[in-house]
Amino acid sequence: MKRYPTVLTIAGSDSGGGAGIQADLKTISALGAYGMSAITALTAQNTVGVRAIHPVPAEFLKQQLEAVFEDITIDSVKIGMINTVEVALIIAEILDRFKPGFVVFDPVMVSTSGAKLIQDETVAVLWKELFPRVNLITPNLDEGEILSSKKIESLDDMKKATDEMLLKGCNGILLKGGHLVAPTLYDVFAQKGKEMLILESDYIESENVHGTGCTLSSAIATYVALGNSITESILLAKNYVSDAIGAGKNVKTGHGHGPLNHSFSPIKMQIKL
Repeated sequence: MKRYPTVLTIAGSDSGGGAGIQADLKTISALGAYGMSAITALTAQNTVGVRAIHPVPAEFLKQQLEAVFEDITIDSVKIGMINTVEVALIIAEILDRFKPGFVVFDPVMVSTSGAKLIQDETVAVLWKELFPRVNLITPNLDEGEILSSKKIESLDDMKKATDEMLLKGCNGILLKGGHLVAPTLYDVFAQKGKEMLILESDYIESENVHGTGCTLSSAIATYVALGNSITESILLAKNYVSDAIGAGKNVKTGHGHGPLNHSFSPIKMQIKL
């Protein structure tokens, strides 16, 4: 029997539609896969900022995850916002039970204003219980500093921080350098036992970059579900995000940082044999 390539996003809900599961599902659909979601937190937010966060009870998250995994074959998983120890432990338990083929984790730890969104206790649990169970994490520079305990102000700093995160137990890291504003942007990609790769891209001037990290990680998960390698998926996802930023940079949505244009060139739903 034929089926769709499938991607499950485990993340928070953005009422403004620009980030979180809303951005994830738009991305998954635009790239031709079938998206599902399990919500870790509800947020009241828009293009200007976050007004409130309401965590979902861990037991209800478990019920969401079991409902999906027990019924549908999952090709890839994307994890986003985790802001409690209990939620982290439930996700780790589910990954152990159902063993999806690929998991990417975008660790949301710092707000746009620079405020830390996660407690040290939760970070410790991520290191012990979750990072060893995922194939790839995609921190930005602020999150990379928290996870590596190193200041990151240059490409050389990014390499050192990536090495430190590998030593501490990560299987794969894509450290995103978008916060180092320059004509050329650098991301650092490394996996255990493999050569580190430095990925270059051009800086695109735009105010509409809300949800960029969510979009990138869900695009990586989708491209893996479509049959690409992790490295190929990262390169394809970076191109998709750049194109989505470019397609949405002159469109006004709200009074703050607007979303990307996820549907600039949608692909019809793919079929797997």
